[in-house]
Amino acid sequence: MSNKPKSPVGRLLRRNISAAQLAAYALANFAGLAIVLCAMQFYRDVNSAFDSASDSFINRDFLVVSPEISSLGTLTGGQAAFTPEAVADLESQPWARRVGAFTNAGFRVSASVDFGARGMQTFLFFESIPDEFFDVRPPGWSFDPEKGEIPIIVSKDYLALYNFGFASTRGLPQLSENVINKVPLRITLAGNGRIETFSGRIAGFSSRFNTIAVPQRFMDWANSRFGENDTPSYPSRLILEVDNPGSPEVTGYLASHGYEVAGDKTDSSRASYFLSVVSGIIIAVGGVITLLAFVILLLSLSLLLQKNRRKLTDLMLLGYSPAQAARGYLSIIMWINAAVLACVLATVTLASSWWENRLESASVGVAPLWPTLLCGFIALAAITLLGYIRIRHTLRRYFRP
Repeated sequence: MSNKPKSPVGRLLRRNISAAQLAAYALANFAGLAIVLCAMQFYRDVNSAFDSASDSFINRDFLVVSPEISSLGTLTGGQAAFTPEAVADLESQPWARRVGAFTNAGFRVSASVDFGARGMQTFLFFESIPDEFFDVRPPGWSFDPEKGEIPIIVSKDYLALYNFGFASTRGLPQLSENVINKVPLRITLAGNGRIETFSGRIAGFSSRFNTIAVPQRFMDWANSRFGENDTPSYPSRLILEVDNPGSPEVTGYLASHGYEVAGDKTDSSRASYFLSVVSGIIIAVGGVITLLAFVILLLSLSLLLQKNRRKLTDLMLLGYSPAQAARGYLSIIMWINAAVLACVLATVTLASSWWENRLESASVGVAPLWPTLLCGFIALAAITLLGYIRIRHTLRRYFRP
């Protein structure tokens, strides 16, 4: 029994095909697409690490900014604050999603707590922030003057300072978050000729804000009741939700206006920005390699069609249509691209599992793999379709009477 293909087109392709050209296409396409998909998945994984948890030190969408305090302002007693014009200018920037203001307490605050026979009392400060900017939203985050209980959110850094810097040297018990939530506080507010005591509780801990925060409703009520005449009318700190804090537009604007950023958000955000730039460059290089591989495929098929032009004309005289002739060429493209796709998907899966294990060991989330694999399938399907369209277009010219 003969092993030759029954199709005349198949016999033509088998006789004149250039294995070296098709192998070059397959290798180039594999290299380009593997680079593109690996870079894409790595960027998505790292980007997911930034965005996976709002209560994470690497959440980079929020910046807390304040005006720079000058030496002259220190000597004269002037307060550094944002004017309404400065706030409006920030809100008008294209990279600013939202702008919120910290509201300062215009009254004196002190708190006390008892640990058995021992007690502790200290002066505090309160600030409030619009609720939509909080990274935690504990239950009961509100204030009712009739009940008189003040919920408080504090920075996680404060708890660490107490446990490892204060309690350990004073013989006081160290407290976990679950325990300190149950510790009753006595909050004393004084101002405007009034002194009143309220009960308080630590309702939650924030990694985003380095402050002692109370509900906005309580702050408005307390400022109207206890606020002094010198209550600042302008906010001294703002919280910005931005597209990318590490972008040159954001850092340049803040530097030119003399605004300081709390913590090291700009440093981590700048690292994220450079990561996106480098990932974009790698994806672009891989895309160029894939495009060149597609050009190699088209050139190989064009040369193959040119070699078989006379024989294809004979097929036309035998009654074959351009679509029938194109199927043989399409099968070659499909088989090669299927092999390339299998190798690319295996490579991306192995590579992503290697770095995802390291990211997960750092307790950060990673992005799902299937969207990247789907992009690879769509890319090769598009290459196959474009190659088929090109072949049919060429064959129509050959089969034209």
